[in-house]
Amino acid sequence: MRSILKASVAALGFAALATGAVADGHGKKLSGNLRIISDMSNPAPRAVMEGLAKEFGEKHPDLNIDLEIVDREAWKTQIRNALTANAPDVVNWYAANRMGPYVNAGLFEDISDMYENGDLPGLDAVKGAMTLDGKQWGVPYTYYQWGMYYREDMFKELGLTEPTTFEEELANCQKIVDSGKKCYAIGTKFLWTAGGWFDYLNMRTNGFDFHMQLARGEVEWTDARVRETFANWRKIIDMGGYIDDHQSYSWQEALKFMTDGEAASYLIGNFAVAPMRDAGLSDDQIDFYQFPLIDASLPQGEDAPTDTFHIPANASNKDNARAFLQFVTSADVQTKINSGDALGQLPVNAASSVDADEFLEQGFAMLSGNAKGGVAQFFDRDFPAEMASVGMEGLQEFMVFPDNLDDILERLEDARQRIYK
Repeated sequence: MRSILKASVAALGFAALATGAVADGHGKKLSGNLRIISDMSNPAPRAVMEGLAKEFGEKHPDLNIDLEIVDREAWKTQIRNALTANAPDVVNWYAANRMGPYVNAGLFEDISDMYENGDLPGLDAVKGAMTLDGKQWGVPYTYYQWGMYYREDMFKELGLTEPTTFEEELANCQKIVDSGKKCYAIGTKFLWTAGGWFDYLNMRTNGFDFHMQLARGEVEWTDARVRETFANWRKIIDMGGYIDDHQSYSWQEALKFMTDGEAASYLIGNFAVAPMRDAGLSDDQIDFYQFPLIDASLPQGEDAPTDTFHIPANASNKDNARAFLQFVTSADVQTKINSGDALGQLPVNAASSVDADEFLEQGFAMLSGNAKGGVAQFFDRDFPAEMASVGMEGLQEFMVFPDNLDDILERLEDARQRIYK
């Protein structure tokens, strides 16, 4: 869907952003065009993206803003063509390794000067996620914690407490299964959710450093330590911990099992909180805990994916695009768009405020104080795209057919040897 957004105020259902001066073009009024393609297609992110475009347009009434919002999954296959022919001025994408193919192909603009000259204050802590080959290729606008979201009321009914060890996690799961419910909702139709389970089980079994070595292709998939990760995973599968036919559901569709009380927990990102609330769950019914320890000697690594904006190298209106990047990363805007009633995530600007939302507060505390192992971007961002695709297919297959593990690992190892040449 394409929306043409200019200075006129439209009823987009998004509260006005910062009312003070913002560092977009150092106060300079912009003119001409700004074309944005965004994959913020789910309802809450879409409202945020439309609100950003509207607010930026109000600040620059002579600027024509063309906002196109595309399906998030479809964008993963469309982005290369979009960057090559008739490129927009700003696009959404992801940090770290997921930038690599477009950086290496010369399709993302180098904006290192914006970091160096003070155009992007408050981003020092997240600068590394935007750095490849010593240069910066975009800006982050939000990141968020992953962890175990659970039905607090169901836990109370069964006399369960938040586990801190994997043994306690499995004991809780057994009680949930014995009650006729499932322990975990998950939808693996689009594969990536299985990657989250592997990330956590591997980081807790073998540590963050080992996990990143595997992501860089430095460890064989047939390694005994990788097999140990899958052995831990199989304990959950064998006890019937996951909802049935999860390969048929998207993550949103699978959420219904949790909101309807048929499953007790969901290992997912904080973006799932808004739809849980929309489905009628109160904060008294939902809570959150950090994925429990497997090897207590290993510092805990966490998944905290970072979403980003980039300027295509072939963009036609780069000055306007740079001003938009300044605007979207400014402290006040970051506070507003990441609030609990908007994205429900964490701001990237160090001068921003974290919304008074229990899940944001828990996530901020966890990532800032109890993720000493390191912060991963997520399986399909930390692994090269081809390896991530083959890998997630294998992870989903394992969840459905765990007896296929030997064949799966051999297949993934063959792919590793081919891809990481």
